[in-house]
Amino acid sequence: VQLQASGGGLVQAGGSLRLSCAASGRTFSNYAMAWFRQAPGKEREWVAGISWNGGSSGYADSVKGRFTISRDNAKNTVYLQMNSLKPEDTAVYYCASGNNWYPSIDTDFRSWGQGTQVTISS
Repeated sequence: VQLQASGGGLVQAGGSLRLSCAASGRTFSNYAMAWFRQAPGKEREWVAGISWNGGSSGYADSVKGRFTISRDNAKNTVYLQMNSLKPEDTAVYYCASGNNWYPSIDTDFRSWGQGTQVTISS
């Protein structure tokens, strides 16, 4: 599956953005999906993930209560609604598909989108 992330931009602290990740191919619904981010000078970190049917999802502690991941398998798209944004949320955000929605020793995030820049001004 090929992934295309979009929706990033520059917003003020406290604002909101919705990221989208469109997938090509008819197998999107077979995969769990996740969002990662990487800030300058930092390692890439897992942000949120959702199971193939949306029945399970989870979030990093840093975004819990502010971000919501969802998916529409009919549209081959996964979303990340980001509210109450903080300057520390500034990063390039990537979507990824895999055999699970959370990082683990057995998780293989095989396909990645190209990333979309999110910048939060204070």
